[in-house]
Amino acid sequence: MASFSSRIFRKTRSLSLAVKARPLSISAHSETSENFTVGSRFVLHSPSKPRLSDHSHVLLFPQIRISTLPNGIRVATQTSPFSATHTASVGVWIDSGSRYDAPDASGTAHFLEHMIFKGTHRRTASSLEEEIENMGARLNAYTSREQTTFYSDVQSGDVPIAIDILADILQNSRFPDHAIRRERGVILREMEEVQGQIEEVLFDHLHSAAFNNHPLGNTILGPEENIRAISKADLHEYISTHYTGPRMVISAAGAVKHEEIVDQVSKLFNKVFQDPTTAHQLVKKNPATFTGSEVRVENASMPFVHFALAFKGSSWTDPNSIPLMVIQSLLGSWSKGVVGSCSGCELAHRVSVEDLADSIMSFNTNYSDTGLIGICFTAMPDRLQDLSLVIMEELRRLACGVSDEEVIRAQNKLKAALLLHIDGASSVAENNGRQLLSYGRVIPFLELFARIDAVGPETIKETARKFLIDKDIAIAAIGPIDQLPDYSWFRSQTCLK
Repeated sequence: MASFSSRIFRKTRSLSLAVKARPLSISAHSETSENFTVGSRFVLHSPSKPRLSDHSHVLLFPQIRISTLPNGIRVATQTSPFSATHTASVGVWIDSGSRYDAPDASGTAHFLEHMIFKGTHRRTASSLEEEIENMGARLNAYTSREQTTFYSDVQSGDVPIAIDILADILQNSRFPDHAIRRERGVILREMEEVQGQIEEVLFDHLHSAAFNNHPLGNTILGPEENIRAISKADLHEYISTHYTGPRMVISAAGAVKHEEIVDQVSKLFNKVFQDPTTAHQLVKKNPATFTGSEVRVENASMPFVHFALAFKGSSWTDPNSIPLMVIQSLLGSWSKGVVGSCSGCELAHRVSVEDLADSIMSFNTNYSDTGLIGICFTAMPDRLQDLSLVIMEELRRLACGVSDEEVIRAQNKLKAALLLHIDGASSVAENNGRQLLSYGRVIPFLELFARIDAVGPETIKETARKFLIDKDIAIAAIGPIDQLPDYSWFRSQTCLK
């Protein structure tokens, strides 16, 4: 069934290391040996210690081709063998998100994402939906704090139509007044739905604590008063200022041909604005400052406490970003709904064995000039003090030394997650478009894996001391939090004893 939607997308993590659980198959043969233990079951078919592997034989991905058009738009394609796929994904990645909203118009980027689908001079909103449905395609969009994306998944023969649709809605949208009024109600209802999604609310509070009085600290939707006030003029102003050629990447993957994509984009994207101001220049003009503060929302009626703690992390291009990715993998994630005690991650193992939380997750978020690295959890109120103590102990342990085995295991988990992240044409197109905006290039996996493998225990120790030890923290907490230690306690626990 075709899909036509617009949605919020908050990148609370640059990479999620959670992998869907697969059924565990256990042999029907009974084991009578007294020496057989639960732990030994998992080393029957693999070495007892993790080891690095040569990945070169699985990293021979199709070539990524990139062309820059005279209007500044970059076109990136990654062609899969036509014998392997008959579908394609093509989209427009724009270096503009809620961070770039005007101070008095927070929420404009997200509002605009909704309005882009409400009709052009050539297509009404209903005819656009019908066209997508008739192709059996998907047309989606999302807004994050620094990027906005519009993309379509289609059969190979419909790629030209998908590009025509993307060019039309991004250059010729009409923004009729009646549609703006209707969409206000849609977004206000969406805001109510988001308030019921605790993780979304928690990370909005965390951003508010970490980037107080800065656009990165604002919610993507914006406040209700702004949603009610955003006008057609605001939408046109945002497009002319931020939807510009130099800030656009058109990325296609699957059954596509580079020359054909470049030719179509050259012909169809001929009315994009040419403001030479880059996102980098805007960020430099208003850099983010990490603020050590907290947001606590007491709600005694909730059964669990939802908590997040973050340190200032790294930007996308900071060399420390790779060690921090490994640190995130070292900290790991765990949930009661997943079989096992995560014996490979010391923090997750302790939380599981001591029954300290319902779930715990590490995160590492990158932005253009800063980032967030930390841990969030869901736990019963009576476990808060013990759980907080264990978390801070494990964070300090990273700065005192971790074993080679722990680091290698974390590296392998990270590399596997990165490969799983690009499963399918849509994921490949997204990865290439996002990297071109974030890094200015697409980092080859061989290079990325080599940089990950170069992170040893000593690098982990140095990076932890640089980012985690005796550093300010941001905290967000929701629920029955009266037993949660105060901010000064958490701050004091960042210091080595």
